[in-house]
Amino acid sequence: MASWRWVCRLVCVLATIAPVASFIDGLYCGKDNCYDVLGVSRETARSEISKAYRQLARKYHPDKNKSPDAEEKFQKIATAYEILRDEEQRRDYDYMLDNPEETYRHYYRYYRRQYAPKVDVRIVITVTITIISVIQYFSWWTRYNSAIKYLVTVPKYRLKALEIAKEDGLLDKSKKRGRRSKEEIREEEEATIRMIIENNMDIRGGYSKPKVTDVLWVQLIVWPYYLIQYIIWYARWIWKFNIKRESYGTEEKHYIIRKYMGLSEGRYEALDESQKDEYMKKQLWIKEKFVAFKTEQEEAMKAKLAENSKYKSYRRYMKSRGPGRMTFED
Repeated sequence: MASWRWVCRLVCVLATIAPVASFIDGLYCGKDNCYDVLGVSRETARSEISKAYRQLARKYHPDKNKSPDAEEKFQKIATAYEILRDEEQRRDYDYMLDNPEETYRHYYRYYRRQYAPKVDVRIVITVTITIISVIQYFSWWTRYNSAIKYLVTVPKYRLKALEIAKEDGLLDKSKKRGRRSKEEIREEEEATIRMIIENNMDIRGGYSKPKVTDVLWVQLIVWPYYLIQYIIWYARWIWKFNIKRESYGTEEKHYIIRKYMGLSEGRYEALDESQKDEYMKKQLWIKEKFVAFKTEQEEAMKAKLAENSKYKSYRRYMKSRGPGRMTFED
């Protein structure tokens, strides 16, 4: 009977301690109940909590209340209000009151709210995508301008541009515009040549003229449209060439060759037309012929390297002193 009496006493003590254990020092209002600090209940609306805070703040503000503990009470009131006015923090606090045993979880939820960025994630994503899009666009323009500047210095394209300018009378008109210095005439001539090259040169691949539709923002917006287009195109491909066994058209042949070569659409389009015509003549859309072509290209490259003096010296070096051999000279 004595042992049972001790068990009952222990249960009573634990029952007394349990409600206190739900308050953790250092979290929220510490050992105080935030609702009790403001004199409200858990069912009180947010507007009533704000009203209670204003009344208590006026009463215990250190400028108006000169009692020794006024400042401490005011700090507790302000802390309780900061927690209960925020819906997410109030939800976490209520969870702590209902689940006092989850101590580590309470620490995590509290400090996550305290130190997490207050900026909306959607704003962060929007700003990030915008910055990436701007960097993309201006970097593409830089590459395009560098390509144009290079083409202006190439004699072949420069002479051709001068011929077109003379035929159109662009250079003659510029020289008749009053008295101009040689430097001004030369600058205008360079601008004319650049304009003609830009209008007539078909630059493809990584140095092509940038388009706003290619930046990340636009691509994300039109992505569903492209996805639907691809699904329709792929279904059509399966129906025409896998089920109905129709012959490939010119566009489909180029697509298969490009895929076999592992080239992007931009890089394949940048190839010379004569080179693409050669691929078509060799029927490289047929897997067996492409494999034979690739093997032939690899053998030709090996033979070319074998005749190269630098490659021969490199092979001799790798054979005598390369990886796998150790010499005292090392």
